[in-house]
Amino acid sequence: MTSILFIVFLPLLAAAIAGLGNRALGNTVAKSLTTGALFASCALSWPIFIGFMTGGLSASVTPVLHFITSGSFDASWALRVDALTAVMLVVITTVSALVHLYSWGYMADDPDQPRFFAYLSLFTFAMLMLVTADNLIQMFFGWEGVGLASYLLIGFWFKKPSANAAAIKAFVVNRVGDLGFMLGIFGTYLVFNTVSIPEILHAAPGMAGSTIGFLGHRFDTMTVLCLLLFVGAMGKSAQLGLHTWLPDAMEGPTPVSALIHAATMVTAGVFMVCRLSPMFETSQTALHVVTAVGAATCIFAATIGTTQTDIKRVIAYSTCSQLGYMFFAAGVGAYGAAMFHLFTHAFFKALLFLGAGSVIHAMHHEQDMRYYGGLRRHIPVTFLAMLLGTLAITGVGIYGVGGFAGYHSKDGILEAAWAAGQPGAFWTGIFAALLTSFYSWRLMFLTFWGKPRWAQSEHIQHAVHDAHGHGHGHNHAHHDAHVHSDGDGTAGYHPHESPLNMLIPLIVLSMGAVAAGFVFHGWFIEPTAGEHFWRGAIAFNEHLMHAMHGVPIWVKLAATVVMLLGFSGALLAYIVRTDIPARFTATFEVLYDFIYHKWYFDELYNLLFVRPAFAIGRLLWHKGDEGTIDRFGPNGSAWVVQIGSRVASRVQTGYLYTYAFVMLIGLTAAVTWVVAG
Repeated sequence: MTSILFIVFLPLLAAAIAGLGNRALGNTVAKSLTTGALFASCALSWPIFIGFMTGGLSASVTPVLHFITSGSFDASWALRVDALTAVMLVVITTVSALVHLYSWGYMADDPDQPRFFAYLSLFTFAMLMLVTADNLIQMFFGWEGVGLASYLLIGFWFKKPSANAAAIKAFVVNRVGDLGFMLGIFGTYLVFNTVSIPEILHAAPGMAGSTIGFLGHRFDTMTVLCLLLFVGAMGKSAQLGLHTWLPDAMEGPTPVSALIHAATMVTAGVFMVCRLSPMFETSQTALHVVTAVGAATCIFAATIGTTQTDIKRVIAYSTCSQLGYMFFAAGVGAYGAAMFHLFTHAFFKALLFLGAGSVIHAMHHEQDMRYYGGLRRHIPVTFLAMLLGTLAITGVGIYGVGGFAGYHSKDGILEAAWAAGQPGAFWTGIFAALLTSFYSWRLMFLTFWGKPRWAQSEHIQHAVHDAHGHGHGHNHAHHDAHVHSDGDGTAGYHPHESPLNMLIPLIVLSMGAVAAGFVFHGWFIEPTAGEHFWRGAIAFNEHLMHAMHGVPIWVKLAATVVMLLGFSGALLAYIVRTDIPARFTATFEVLYDFIYHKWYFDELYNLLFVRPAFAIGRLLWHKGDEGTIDRFGPNGSAWVVQIGSRVASRVQTGYLYTYAFVMLIGLTAAVTWVVAG
């Protein structure tokens, strides 16, 4: 399958040319080259996906080159294409191509566009290498590659201290997860004597029940390996405990949020668990851990999403919550449902992020929803796109008829949890669905309904003053006087719809948010069609899929009921009785502060890890480096030389008779030594 070579390496070639050529190429050439390469990869990916759907294609491996061969260790580079890879190919290339196009408008005023587009294409190449990996070493190469590209893109505006801090935080937190992933790879090679994924998956059932020494004790072999690998998935997919980097990553440009933190990189952990699903199936303990962590993340992130005011952070925590759904679907054995939600989520979450970017673009880079209001009349295309995305993520649909993307995929996960005998995961997911509906409609109501609140925005104030020829040197009193003179809450500012190159991706992704669920659900989760589609690419439990479709009617309707409750609550609080949020906050101040401060995870980590690390660093710096090494090393040597030079300088009198006297003494001493000898 030669087309896979073009799919994977076209983004790398474009990234290399745009990155090395940089400003010498010019913005237009760099953008055209990278965007064209991604659309070409996208055009080649869809036929592969459709080929697996129709049964016209089967799994294949395309050799690339020999990488490392040492004894039984063979990590040759090869591109594996099966149904699981095909799903990821269309997700990655489609979203990436649309994000490239969207960035033409969003980044139009940025002076470093070639560098930005080169980073985007480099990320896409690394992600494609990850999902086409035929062995664990190649997967790890792609895994670290997307980590590097994520660091570069989050910190793209490197002159902003907050962007640099967010990039470093993402890099460090992911290194914690990657340590577990590396240990899992080491252990897997130790047990199976190979890093080839097909060979490992074939041999995995035979290791069930065996034990391995780890940390001085004997444990079940497959449980240890799966949990170590899952730690890597937790870091990359921002699960509870290693999630703290994801909301801070919103410091990067909005197209980065859509590409990396909604549709592709954060789903790498889900992909890895599904790729290695035959391994996980050998350990019920590992599956229970995956289920528990996924369900906990699902509810944890959803609660935080209800209190955030930054539009991108609300969607970021929504991503974290939806990833929890995917993981607990995998934990209950419904890998097809997990991948189905990954597939549909890529469309509606990328749509919501890019829609948020369009709102931010219209509001002069204001991201606080408290300063929005009434925007649906000013940016109608963006409003319609985000409305469709909200209908998709909240799971709007009609039982027996169909609905938006989330109705089929998210509800399918809840049905699978009940069918698998995991009522705890089911009810957790139901409560998270209630919160998802609430915070999603809260975002819509605050942004597009109500009276304009733009006059309170400092960003809008600066925009209005710039438009009237004022500099930024005016004090706040002048700003306020000017702003409130309009009397309509708009600050005299008129939001504008985004350019066409930003709207086209929204329109295309809207189609996915509407149709991806009812068009593709058969191939992902229907028993017969799913077995035919996956063909061994994942551990497809046909019996669970049958049981999933046979759950009681109230289980099927539960998600729709809580979706309506969440919508009604948001409507009441933000449209009908707008005083309710303030009253609730005042009444439950402790609870609100706890959730608003993200359950104080950042503060806890700062207390337990960051501050002690800095204290140890300062101790080693001042006492170890300066007080010991420098004192007795270079500084001590310099001090000895300095004292010696002072003593020597006193001998240097400058008088000829002194030097003659010293020479005479020296000559006398030499003659005496010779005679005595």
